[in-house]
Amino acid sequence: MSEQDGTAAHLCRGSIQSGKWSFGCSCRSSRRQFLAGAAAFSATAVLPGARTPARAATPRLIDTHHHFYPPAYQKAWSDWEDQRKIPHFGVQLAWTRDKDIEEMDKHGVTTSILSLASTPGVWFDTDAKAAHDMARLCCDFAAEMVQSKPDRYGLFAPLSMLDADLTLKEIEYAFDTLKADGVNLQSNYGDKWLGDPAYKPVLEELNRRKAVVYVHPLVASCCGRLSVGAFPAVIEVPHDTTRTIVSLLLSGTFTRLRDIKWLFSHAGGTIPFLAGRVEAFYDQKAKAPGGFAPDGIEAELRRLYYDTANATHPAAIAALTKLVPFSQITYGTDYPYFPLDQIESLKQLNLGADNLAAIASGNASKLVPRLSA
Repeated sequence: MSEQDGTAAHLCRGSIQSGKWSFGCSCRSSRRQFLAGAAAFSATAVLPGARTPARAATPRLIDTHHHFYPPAYQKAWSDWEDQRKIPHFGVQLAWTRDKDIEEMDKHGVTTSILSLASTPGVWFDTDAKAAHDMARLCCDFAAEMVQSKPDRYGLFAPLSMLDADLTLKEIEYAFDTLKADGVNLQSNYGDKWLGDPAYKPVLEELNRRKAVVYVHPLVASCCGRLSVGAFPAVIEVPHDTTRTIVSLLLSGTFTRLRDIKWLFSHAGGTIPFLAGRVEAFYDQKAKAPGGFAPDGIEAELRRLYYDTANATHPAAIAALTKLVPFSQITYGTDYPYFPLDQIESLKQLNLGADNLAAIASGNASKLVPRLSA
Protein backbone atom coordinates (compact mmCIF):
# COMPACT_ATOMS: atom_id res chain seq x y z
CA MET A 1 0.00 0.00 0.00
CA SER A 2 1.61 3.30 -1.06
CA GLU A 3 1.79 6.34 1.18
CA GLN A 4 -0.87 8.98 0.60
CA ASP A 5 -0.34 12.71 0.48
CA GLY A 6 -1.92 15.11 2.92
CA THR A 7 -1.72 16.22 6.48
CA ALA A 8 -3.43 15.89 9.81
CA ALA A 9 -7.00 15.84 10.88
CA HIS A 10 -9.54 18.06 12.52
CA LEU A 11 -8.66 20.26 15.48
CA CYS A 12 -11.32 20.18 18.17
CA ARG A 13 -12.36 22.34 21.05
CA GLY A 14 -13.94 20.82 24.17
CA SER A 15 -16.65 22.45 26.25
CA ILE A 16 -18.66 21.57 29.35
CA GLN A 17 -22.05 23.23 29.73
CA SER A 18 -25.10 22.67 31.93
CA GLY A 19 -23.83 19.43 33.33
CA LYS A 20 -23.20 17.96 29.86
CA TRP A 21 -20.04 17.80 27.86
CA SER A 22 -19.68 17.94 24.13
CA PHE A 23 -17.20 18.92 21.48
CA GLY A 24 -17.42 21.69 18.97
CA CYS A 25 -15.12 20.89 16.08
CA SER A 26 -13.86 22.61 12.99
CA CYS A 27 -11.75 21.07 10.26
CA ARG A 28 -8.61 23.12 9.74
CA SER A 29 -6.50 20.92 7.54
CA SER A 30 -6.72 17.96 5.20
CA ARG A 31 -7.33 14.56 6.81
CA ARG A 32 -5.88 12.67 3.86
CA GLN A 33 -2.68 11.55 5.54
CA PHE A 34 -4.36 11.02 8.89
CA LEU A 35 -7.03 8.74 7.46
CA ALA A 36 -4.62 6.99 5.13
CA GLY A 37 -2.36 6.09 7.99
CA ALA A 38 -5.02 5.11 10.48
CA ALA A 39 -6.99 3.06 7.97
CA ALA A 40 -3.90 1.29 6.76
CA PHE A 41 -2.46 0.53 10.15
CA SER A 42 -5.18 0.70 12.85
CA ALA A 43 -6.47 -0.55 12.92
CA THR A 44 -32.03 -8.10 19.40
CA ALA A 45 -30.79 -9.95 22.54
CA VAL A 46 -27.54 -11.71 22.38
CA LEU A 47 -27.56 -14.99 24.20
CA PRO A 48 -24.73 -17.47 24.76
CA GLY A 49 -24.95 -20.65 22.75
CA ALA A 50 -23.51 -24.11 23.08
CA ARG A 51 -20.28 -24.85 21.26
CA THR A 52 -20.45 -27.71 18.81
CA PRO A 53 -18.50 -30.85 19.78
CA ALA A 54 -16.30 -30.63 16.69
CA ARG A 55 -15.21 -27.07 17.46
CA ALA A 56 -14.70 -27.74 21.17
CA ALA A 57 -12.30 -30.52 20.26
CA THR A 58 -10.00 -28.12 18.38
CA PRO A 59 -7.54 -25.69 20.01
CA ARG A 60 -9.43 -22.53 20.94
CA LEU A 61 -8.45 -19.14 19.58
CA ILE A 62 -10.33 -15.99 20.60
CA ASP A 63 -9.61 -12.77 18.71
CA THR A 64 -10.34 -9.80 20.99
CA HIS A 65 -9.39 -7.18 18.36
CA HIS A 66 -11.62 -7.85 15.35
CA HIS A 67 -13.38 -5.12 13.37
CA PHE A 68 -16.74 -5.09 11.59
CA TYR A 69 -18.45 -2.73 9.15
CA PRO A 70 -22.23 -2.57 8.66
CA PRO A 71 -23.20 -1.69 5.06
CA ALA A 72 -24.72 1.64 6.15
CA TYR A 73 -21.51 2.43 8.01
CA GLN A 74 -19.43 1.50 4.97
CA LYS A 75 -21.48 3.89 2.81
CA ALA A 76 -21.23 6.72 5.35
CA TRP A 77 -17.47 6.19 5.51
CA SER A 78 -17.16 6.13 1.71
CA ASP A 79 -19.26 9.29 1.31
CA TRP A 80 -17.30 11.02 4.06
CA GLU A 81 -14.00 10.22 2.32
CA ASP A 82 -15.38 11.30 -1.07
CA GLN A 83 -16.41 14.68 0.33
CA ARG A 84 -12.86 15.21 1.56
CA LYS A 85 -11.20 13.70 -1.53
CA ILE A 86 -9.56 11.04 0.62
CA PRO A 87 -8.52 7.91 -1.29
CA HIS A 88 -10.47 4.83 -0.24
CA PHE A 89 -8.76 1.91 1.45
CA GLY A 90 -10.46 -1.22 0.32
CA VAL A 91 -10.30 -3.50 3.34
CA GLN A 92 -13.13 -1.88 5.28
CA LEU A 93 -15.27 -1.32 2.19
CA ALA A 94 -14.74 -4.91 0.99
CA TRP A 95 -15.63 -6.45 4.37
CA THR A 96 -18.67 -8.72 4.49
CA ARG A 97 -20.11 -11.04 7.11
CA ASP A 98 -19.63 -14.07 4.87
CA LYS A 99 -16.00 -13.20 4.18
CA ASP A 100 -15.38 -12.58 7.87
CA ILE A 101 -16.53 -16.02 8.99
CA GLU A 102 -14.75 -17.62 6.03
CA GLU A 103 -11.45 -16.07 7.13
CA MET A 104 -12.04 -17.11 10.73
CA ASP A 105 -12.60 -20.70 9.66
CA LYS A 106 -9.56 -20.62 7.39
CA HIS A 107 -7.25 -19.50 10.20
CA GLY A 108 -8.77 -21.47 13.06
CA VAL A 109 -10.25 -18.52 14.95
CA THR A 110 -12.90 -19.97 17.23
CA THR A 111 -14.50 -16.69 18.33
CA SER A 112 -14.03 -13.01 17.46
CA ILE A 113 -15.17 -10.12 19.65
CA LEU A 114 -16.42 -7.40 17.33
CA SER A 115 -15.43 -3.74 17.65
CA LEU A 116 -15.09 -0.65 15.46
CA ALA A 117 -11.78 0.84 14.45
CA SER A 118 -11.27 4.41 15.68
CA THR A 119 -11.06 6.23 12.36
CA PRO A 120 -13.50 7.82 11.90
CA GLY A 121 -15.29 5.97 14.70
CA VAL A 122 -18.99 6.87 14.69
CA TRP A 123 -18.54 10.61 14.46
CA PHE A 124 -17.90 11.58 10.78
CA ASP A 125 -17.41 15.23 11.85
CA THR A 126 -21.12 15.63 12.59
CA ASP A 127 -22.80 16.18 15.96
CA ALA A 128 -23.39 14.16 19.11
CA LYS A 129 -26.88 13.00 18.08
CA ALA A 130 -25.68 11.74 14.70
CA ALA A 131 -22.79 9.93 16.37
CA HIS A 132 -25.24 8.39 18.85
CA ASP A 133 -27.47 7.18 16.00
CA MET A 134 -24.50 5.66 14.17
CA ALA A 135 -23.35 3.91 17.34
CA ARG A 136 -26.85 2.40 17.71
CA LEU A 137 -26.87 1.24 14.09
CA CYS A 138 -23.48 -0.42 14.47
CA CYS A 139 -24.40 -2.04 17.79
CA ASP A 140 -27.60 -3.50 16.36
CA PHE A 141 -25.76 -4.90 13.34
CA ALA A 142 -23.06 -6.53 15.44
CA ALA A 143 -25.61 -7.83 17.96
CA GLU A 144 -27.42 -9.63 15.16
CA MET A 145 -24.12 -11.25 14.15
CA VAL A 146 -23.68 -12.47 17.72
CA GLN A 147 -27.27 -13.67 17.94
CA SER A 148 -26.92 -15.68 14.75
CA LYS A 149 -23.58 -17.25 15.81
CA PRO A 150 -23.21 -16.81 19.60
CA ASP A 151 -20.31 -19.26 19.83
CA ARG A 152 -18.39 -17.48 17.06
CA TYR A 153 -18.86 -13.80 17.98
CA GLY A 154 -18.86 -11.44 20.92
CA LEU A 155 -19.49 -7.69 21.01
CA PHE A 156 -17.60 -4.75 22.41
CA ALA A 157 -20.31 -2.14 21.79
CA PRO A 158 -19.07 1.19 20.38
CA LEU A 159 -20.00 4.29 22.36
CA SER A 160 -20.26 7.77 20.84
CA MET A 161 -18.81 9.64 23.90
CA LEU A 162 -19.63 13.13 22.54
CA ASP A 163 -22.48 13.76 24.97
CA ALA A 164 -22.63 12.21 28.44
CA ASP A 165 -26.39 11.70 28.62
CA LEU A 166 -26.60 10.09 25.20
CA THR A 167 -23.63 7.87 26.00
CA LEU A 168 -25.22 6.71 29.26
CA LYS A 169 -28.29 5.68 27.24
CA GLU A 170 -26.01 3.75 24.88
CA ILE A 171 -24.48 1.89 27.83
CA GLU A 172 -27.91 0.95 29.13
CA TYR A 173 -29.01 -0.30 25.71
CA ALA A 174 -25.77 -2.18 25.04
CA PHE A 175 -25.83 -4.13 28.28
CA ASP A 176 -29.51 -4.41 29.19
CA THR A 177 -30.97 -4.98 25.71
CA LEU A 178 -28.15 -6.34 23.56
CA LYS A 179 -26.32 -8.16 26.38
CA ALA A 180 -22.99 -6.89 25.01
CA ASP A 181 -19.76 -8.41 26.31
CA GLY A 182 -18.19 -5.00 26.91
CA VAL A 183 -17.82 -1.57 25.34
CA ASN A 184 -15.48 -0.17 22.72
CA LEU A 185 -13.87 3.25 23.30
CA GLN A 186 -11.36 5.32 21.34
CA SER A 187 -8.17 6.45 23.01
CA ASN A 188 -9.28 10.07 22.57
CA TYR A 189 -12.20 12.12 21.34
CA GLY A 190 -11.36 15.57 20.06
CA ASP A 191 -8.03 15.49 21.87
CA LYS A 192 -9.53 14.67 25.25
CA TRP A 193 -7.98 11.44 26.48
CA LEU A 194 -9.93 9.04 28.67
CA GLY A 195 -8.62 10.33 31.99
CA ASP A 196 -10.21 13.72 31.31
CA PRO A 197 -12.87 14.75 33.89
CA ALA A 198 -15.37 15.10 31.02
CA TYR A 199 -15.69 11.31 30.86
CA LYS A 200 -16.20 10.80 34.60
CA PRO A 201 -19.96 10.04 34.52
CA VAL A 202 -19.55 7.52 31.71
CA LEU A 203 -16.63 5.72 33.34
CA GLU A 204 -18.39 5.67 36.70
CA GLU A 205 -21.37 3.92 35.12
CA LEU A 206 -19.09 1.40 33.42
CA ASN A 207 -17.42 0.79 36.76
CA ARG A 208 -20.81 0.25 38.42
CA ARG A 209 -21.54 -2.39 35.79
CA LYS A 210 -18.10 -4.00 36.22
CA ALA A 211 -17.71 -3.65 32.46
CA VAL A 212 -14.96 -4.79 30.13
CA VAL A 213 -13.73 -1.62 28.41
CA TYR A 214 -11.78 -2.24 25.22
CA VAL A 215 -9.78 0.78 23.98
CA HIS A 216 -8.71 1.27 20.37
CA PRO A 217 -6.27 4.07 19.43
CA LEU A 218 -6.20 6.59 16.61
CA VAL A 219 -3.95 9.36 15.35
CA ALA A 220 -4.79 12.34 17.53
CA SER A 221 -5.71 15.48 15.64
CA CYS A 222 -2.89 17.31 17.41
CA CYS A 223 -0.24 14.99 16.05
CA GLY A 224 -0.98 13.92 12.49
CA ARG A 225 1.64 16.33 11.14
CA LEU A 226 4.44 14.69 13.10
CA SER A 227 5.39 12.42 10.22
CA VAL A 228 8.98 11.53 9.47
CA GLY A 229 8.08 9.98 6.12
CA ALA A 230 5.94 7.16 7.49
CA PHE A 231 2.18 6.97 7.77
CA PRO A 232 1.21 8.91 10.91
CA ALA A 233 -0.40 5.76 12.29
CA VAL A 234 2.91 3.89 12.36
CA ILE A 235 4.18 5.99 15.26
CA GLU A 236 1.20 7.99 16.49
CA VAL A 237 -1.31 5.15 16.99
CA PRO A 238 0.79 3.30 19.59
CA HIS A 239 1.70 6.59 21.25
CA ASP A 240 -1.96 7.49 21.58
CA THR A 241 -2.62 4.31 23.53
CA THR A 242 0.19 5.40 25.84
CA ARG A 243 -1.29 8.88 26.18
CA THR A 244 -4.68 7.58 27.24
CA ILE A 245 -3.24 5.01 29.68
CA VAL A 246 -1.08 7.70 31.30
CA SER A 247 -4.06 10.07 31.49
CA LEU A 248 -6.11 7.37 33.25
CA LEU A 249 -3.19 6.64 35.58
CA LEU A 250 -2.36 10.24 36.57
CA SER A 251 -6.02 11.17 37.02
CA GLY A 252 -6.40 8.34 39.53
CA THR A 253 -9.09 6.71 37.38
CA PHE A 254 -7.50 3.26 37.52
CA THR A 255 -7.39 3.37 41.32
CA ARG A 256 -10.78 5.03 41.80
CA LEU A 257 -12.72 2.81 39.39
CA ARG A 258 -11.39 -0.60 40.36
CA ASP A 259 -14.21 -2.65 38.82
CA ILE A 260 -13.59 -1.71 35.18
CA LYS A 261 -11.65 -4.39 33.32
CA TRP A 262 -9.50 -2.47 30.84
CA LEU A 263 -8.22 -4.03 27.59
CA PHE A 264 -5.78 -1.98 25.49
CA SER A 265 -4.73 -2.58 21.89
CA HIS A 266 -1.35 -3.35 20.32
CA ALA A 267 0.44 -4.57 23.47
CA GLY A 268 -0.26 -1.25 25.19
CA GLY A 269 1.36 0.86 22.50
CA THR A 270 4.62 2.23 23.90
CA ILE A 271 3.69 1.64 27.55
CA PRO A 272 6.01 -1.40 28.01
CA PHE A 273 8.99 0.72 26.97
CA LEU A 274 7.98 3.92 28.79
CA ALA A 275 6.64 2.40 32.02
CA GLY A 276 9.95 2.85 33.83
CA ARG A 277 10.23 6.45 32.72
CA VAL A 278 6.69 7.25 33.92
CA GLU A 279 7.51 5.54 37.21
CA ALA A 280 10.75 7.50 37.61
CA PHE A 281 8.90 10.80 37.35
CA TYR A 282 5.73 9.99 39.28
CA ASP A 283 6.09 6.96 41.56
CA GLN A 284 6.86 8.96 44.73
CA LYS A 285 3.84 11.20 44.16
CA ALA A 286 1.70 8.19 43.27
CA LYS A 287 2.45 6.44 46.59
CA ALA A 288 2.12 9.52 48.78
CA PRO A 289 -0.93 9.77 51.08
CA GLY A 290 -3.93 10.31 48.84
CA GLY A 291 -1.79 9.58 45.79
CA PHE A 292 -3.22 8.42 42.48
CA ALA A 293 -1.58 4.96 42.64
CA PRO A 294 -0.93 3.94 46.27
CA ASP A 295 0.23 0.46 45.22
CA GLY A 296 2.70 1.96 42.77
CA ILE A 297 2.60 2.73 39.07
CA GLU A 298 3.86 -0.65 37.92
CA ALA A 299 1.16 -2.39 39.96
CA GLU A 300 -1.51 -0.36 38.17
CA LEU A 301 -0.11 -1.19 34.75
CA ARG A 302 0.08 -4.88 35.64
CA ARG A 303 -3.66 -4.98 36.40
CA LEU A 304 -4.58 -3.95 32.85
CA TYR A 305 -5.14 -6.29 29.91
CA TYR A 306 -3.31 -5.92 26.59
CA ASP A 307 -3.89 -7.56 23.21
CA THR A 308 -1.24 -8.76 20.76
CA ALA A 309 -2.62 -7.18 17.57
CA ASN A 310 0.25 -6.29 15.24
CA ALA A 311 2.58 -6.64 18.22
CA THR A 312 3.90 -10.19 17.87
CA HIS A 313 7.46 -9.16 17.07
CA PRO A 314 9.84 -10.79 19.59
CA ALA A 315 10.94 -7.42 20.95
CA ALA A 316 7.36 -6.24 21.52
CA ILE A 317 6.33 -9.43 23.30
CA ALA A 318 9.53 -9.46 25.36
CA ALA A 319 8.85 -5.91 26.57
CA LEU A 320 5.22 -6.64 27.35
CA THR A 321 5.90 -9.86 29.24
CA LYS A 322 8.61 -8.16 31.32
CA LEU A 323 5.99 -5.63 32.43
CA VAL A 324 2.86 -7.76 32.91
CA PRO A 325 2.11 -11.42 33.65
CA PHE A 326 0.89 -13.69 30.86
CA SER A 327 -2.52 -13.70 32.54
CA GLN A 328 -3.07 -10.12 31.29
CA ILE A 329 -2.48 -10.74 27.58
CA THR A 330 -5.14 -11.64 25.00
CA TYR A 331 -4.84 -12.61 21.37
CA GLY A 332 -5.79 -9.85 18.92
CA THR A 333 -5.32 -9.35 15.20
CA ASP A 334 -6.73 -5.97 14.05
CA TYR A 335 -8.54 -7.82 11.27
CA PRO A 336 -9.14 -6.91 8.44
CA TYR A 337 -6.18 -4.51 8.47
CA PHE A 338 -3.87 -7.34 9.49
CA PRO A 339 -4.26 -11.10 9.04
CA LEU A 340 -5.86 -13.52 11.46
CA ASP A 341 -2.89 -15.89 11.60
CA GLN A 342 -0.67 -13.89 13.99
CA ILE A 343 -0.82 -16.77 16.46
CA GLU A 344 1.77 -18.45 14.24
CA SER A 345 4.28 -15.74 15.15
CA LEU A 346 3.57 -16.24 18.83
CA LYS A 347 4.15 -19.97 18.48
CA GLN A 348 7.72 -19.27 17.38
CA LEU A 349 8.60 -17.41 20.59
CA ASN A 350 8.86 -20.38 22.97
CA LEU A 351 6.43 -18.82 25.43
CA GLY A 352 5.48 -22.18 26.91
CA ALA A 353 2.34 -24.21 26.20
CA ASP A 354 0.40 -22.90 29.19
CA ASN A 355 1.24 -19.28 28.47
CA LEU A 356 0.39 -19.65 24.79
CA ALA A 357 -2.96 -21.24 25.66
CA ALA A 358 -3.70 -18.41 28.07
CA ILE A 359 -3.04 -15.83 25.37
CA ALA A 360 -4.92 -17.78 22.71
CA SER A 361 -8.17 -18.11 24.64
CA GLY A 362 -7.84 -18.60 28.40
CA ASN A 363 -7.46 -14.96 29.38
CA ALA A 364 -10.24 -13.79 27.04
CA SER A 365 -12.53 -16.42 28.54
CA LYS A 366 -11.89 -14.96 31.99
CA LEU A 367 -12.66 -11.47 30.72
CA VAL A 368 -15.83 -12.67 28.96
CA PRO A 369 -17.03 -15.66 30.98
CA ARG A 370 -19.74 -16.70 28.54
CA LEU A 371 -16.95 -17.68 26.13
CA SER A 372 -15.38 -20.04 28.65
CA ALA A 373 -17.00 -23.24 27.36
